[in-house]
Order: sequence, then C-alpha cells, then structure tokens
Amino acid sequence: MDILATTPVSELRPTLDRLRAAWQMHKPDRAQRSADLLRLREALKRRLDEMAQTIAADFGHRSLHESRIADGMTVLNEIDHLRRHLRRWMKPRRVGVGWRFLPARAEIRPEPVGVVGVISPWNYPVNLALIPLATAIAAGNHVYLKPSEHTPRTAAFLRELLAEVFPADRVAVAEGGADVAGAFAALPFDHLVFTGSTAVGRKVMAAAAPNLTPLTLELGGKSPAIVCDDYPLEQAAARLATGKWFNCGQTCIAPDYVLVGASRRDALVQALRAQVRARYGEGLAGNGDYSRIINAGQYARLQGYVDDARARGLEVIVLGEADPAQRLFPPTLVLEPGDDATVMQEEVFGPVFPIRSVRSLDEAIGYVNAHDRPLALYPFSHDRASVERILRSTLAGGISVNDTLFHFAISNLPFGGIGPSGMGAYHGRVGFDAMSKQLPILWQARRTGGDLLKPPYRQAQWLIDLIVR
Repeated sequence: MDILATTPVSELRPTLDRLRAAWQMHKPDRAQRSADLLRLREALKRRLDEMAQTIAADFGHRSLHESRIADGMTVLNEIDHLRRHLRRWMKPRRVGVGWRFLPARAEIRPEPVGVVGVISPWNYPVNLALIPLATAIAAGNHVYLKPSEHTPRTAAFLRELLAEVFPADRVAVAEGGADVAGAFAALPFDHLVFTGSTAVGRKVMAAAAPNLTPLTLELGGKSPAIVCDDYPLEQAAARLATGKWFNCGQTCIAPDYVLVGASRRDALVQALRAQVRARYGEGLAGNGDYSRIINAGQYARLQGYVDDARARGLEVIVLGEADPAQRLFPPTLVLEPGDDATVMQEEVFGPVFPIRSVRSLDEAIGYVNAHDRPLALYPFSHDRASVERILRSTLAGGISVNDTLFHFAISNLPFGGIGPSGMGAYHGRVGFDAMSKQLPILWQARRTGGDLLKPPYRQAQWLIDLIVR
C-alpha cells in the first residue's frame, strides 16, 4: 500500500475526460447501478476489520468499534437503502399540466448528470467518501474521488477497494495535498460534493464558480445543545457524552457547546464527569475506546483553546490525562466562556466542551439565533411545547431531539447545512435527486389549442379570453 501516492495535477483533467467519455458511451442502467452497489457493499463488508485498522493507523489510535459503526455500518446501511429504493426512484413521475394545456401530458424524469466529484475529509474518511460516492453511482453517474491527505493510509485503502469494485473509467481516485485538492475543485464536474470546514468550503466554491459547477457543501460550525429544565441531567449527560466524545469530538455534528439553566449547571458538570469515568475508567491511555487527535496541528489548536480559557480566568475541568506525544487529548470542560474566548469563536472539533448557563429558554434561543445557523441543533426536553418553541424559533441543518448525532444515520433524512454550515443535502432520495437532473418533459398531443395561439391573434380572441381569466 503506497501511502505517499500523489496524483500529478496534469493527470486530473485527462482522468475526468476519460470518465466522462466512458459515461457518455454507456450511461449506467438500473441493473448496472444495482450490481455496482452490491459489489461495493460486499467488498467493504469483507474488509471492515482492515478498514478499522487502517483508520486507526492514520489517527495513531482510533476506537475500532467506533470505526466499524461510523465508517462501516453507516455506509452499508446507505447502500442497502439505495438499492432497496432504486427502481422506484428511477421511474418517471407523471405531473399534471392544468386544464389550460390539456390534452398534453407531462413528466419528470431523473437523469444522471455525468461525472460527480467528491472531496472527502479525514474525520470519517470512509463514511464521508463512500456515502456520496454510492449515491452518485445510484443516480447513474461516474465518480472522481479526492480523499483527505491527512489520512493517507485510508486514502490508499479506498483507492485499492474502489479499483477492486469498479473499472478505471467508472470510478477514479486522486491523491495528494492542498495543491491537488485545489486543482481538483477547479475541474468542470457535473456536480461536486465537498465535506469539510467552512473556510475551505469558501475556497471550493470559488474554485468551482468559473465552471458554474453545481455544489453540495457539507460544512460545520458550532452546533449547540439546549438542556431544558425538565430534562433529567443524567440522561442528558450520557447522550451529550456520546455525541461529544465519539471519535474524540472530531465530528462535524458533535454538540459544540451546551446551554443549561444556571441552577443546574454544576449538576450537569458532575454528571459529565461521571460519564467519563464510567466510559473510560481512570486512565485514558490504555483505553482502546478513546480515540486520538488526528495530527499535531489539530492537537495544538485544541490546546490553544484551553490555554486561552485559562488566561482569561475561566474554570477549566480536565477529565483525564493528556499526552501530546500520543496526541491524547482528554475530555475537557470550559465553564462560562464569553464570546471573546477563542473556544467560542471557532468550531471546536475536539473533546473540549464549553458549558454556558442561561436564565431562561428565551435566552438560550436568543443566543443561538445571534450566531451563524448551525449544522446541527440538540434540544433536550420532554415538554413538547418547549421543543416546538425551539424548532419554530431557530433554524439548523438537522436536529436530533433528546439525543445527538443519530439524525445523520437515518437514510430518509436529508443531511446538509444552511448558510455557513452548508449548501444542499444528500442521503437517500434527496441525495439521489441532487445528483440527478430532474428533467421536465412535456408530451404534446396531435391536436392542441396552442396551435391557434398565433398572429393574427384576433382570430383566437375567444380562446385567449378563455385561458386568461
């Protein structure tokens, strides 16, 4: 496995041209799409253990169980969903034309667009590469994938896996650093899916603009959790702990910070402390279920948040030992940070958890609305009226009520942000439609009133009076 492979920039456009020419010669029918997806599923299923070990090698250490769940189960589930519904999704849909245009008939026919580019990130390097890829295949497209250079072993794994499943003129993989990624984003794709930070998303959008490439941008932001006064704190802490410390917090939809009633803040802190102890024991270093930070740069960024908080006199609670040499960063709580603290200015994307107390639900909603619309929002309440108040008063990319993360895994729910947290969505039918052209077709009848609508219009005045009313 060559983990240092770099695709020459000069090869990117010829590869795209080869993929497009092959697609034009033979656009995949339903049988091919379904067979391709089945082969991909079988190949990944056979290599799940290898996949988990490979991701762990890129991270230094990553929970094998978390990799099997987040990068294995999610992909297998999505492929199953795509194959199960493919026949129905591909069927043309009859739509009405209205009485003015009878006896014509109309339909919408989902057609593949051509070659879809996918730029995937490092945090879930298989999931966020293969789910959009599988969706594009289901929609009848060919795919050009650019995995993250920060997980080079996994990129090589993906290259080998996909070469086993697909011909080279149906799916291709480009590897390399920022120079390759920049040139890749500038290619004239028929659709481009990017998952990553908001800052890099702006660059991708700028690179795609000269070609007017349609984009799906899955970005990030600060996803809040609101714990209402009626919700049991022990259960809230358990579900927040799962969302925050799964993959050591390196999840775009992880709860970024918590808003909780002032009188319950300290009890929530104690409940979170108990969760860390119950999940990881007394020592993180020997615990196989606690993942590491991906690289030294990300570790330094997180440490900078904590150092800044301490310099501001904020209370910082470290729930375990740190080891920079292993990139072992413990669960860490930062209490009552203001908006001037750096931990509140950027997406945390790690195990540092800010907790802010609020005096009312209105204050919590106001705080959320005073900031960019998040990729995810997590209301915790058994009072339906309180939850509906949050849902009506805010807007986010996706929501799990009384839990975290799991809305991502539901294939029937679209996954996507809004504004700085993203553009467009995929998963399930929404993804299939996004990577298809919804082709409108009007079938005109042999005889139609439209034949009369021509100069001299006075001869058709009766028809014009009939339809313009």
